[in-house]
Amino acid sequence: MKIAKKHQLSERDIDRIIGMAWEDRTPFEAIEFQFGITEAEVIKLMKQEMKHSSWKMWRERVQGRKTKHRKLRQEKVKRFKSRAQKIISQNKISKR
Repeated sequence: MKIAKKHQLSERDIDRIIGMAWEDRTPFEAIEFQFGITEAEVIKLMKQEMKHSSWKMWRERVQGRKTKHRKLRQEKVKRFKSRAQKIISQNKISKR
């Protein structure tokens, strides 16, 4: 069964998950918190939605990357917020 159908993800949700998965400093736990899909499901979703060569490149890039796994991060790194977050989330309220 496709992950998107199982979790009733919209095209916009899928695009956001793929974007978050490509971001170096967004941990899989953040994706799970926001969308309710596990790391294994993110990997399956990426494989289903991407060209094989792109998926292989992404997979090599994220395997063992400390910033993608909260447990491997240093204690001082609590949260990362992208400069593009306001644009991505359509948040109209400035957090500064």
